[in-house]
Amino acid sequence: MATGTGNELIDCLAAFQADPETLAVMMIGEIGGSEEERAAEWIKANMTKPVVSYIAGVTAPPGRRWVTPAPSSRARRGTAQAKMDALAAAGVHVCLNPTEAGQKMGEIVKAL
Repeated sequence: MATGTGNELIDCLAAFQADPETLAVMMIGEIGGSEEERAAEWIKANMTKPVVSYIAGVTAPPGRRWVTPAPSSRARRGTAQAKMDALAAAGVHVCLNPTEAGQKMGEIVKAL
């Protein structure tokens, strides 16, 4: 079900999980909303391929909202730390910056 923000993370993850040519998945999220926490639950229950994640906005002050190009009726909640904790609990390789995420993905793919 689309919410007006484009493809849902879970829909994308399911497509990557079903694709026999996909070896691993890089998921980049941002502060606000709860989609990454929902994705973490789905990953834990359904994903067998390695997932690397980076959440943009880790250094944003508490309560900071990011401006998006389209208005959203959904409440903006979900701190970077809450998202990273949920993803880590689901077995995702959580990285603190884009460089680390790229390096981790390289290590994973090289080991496959």
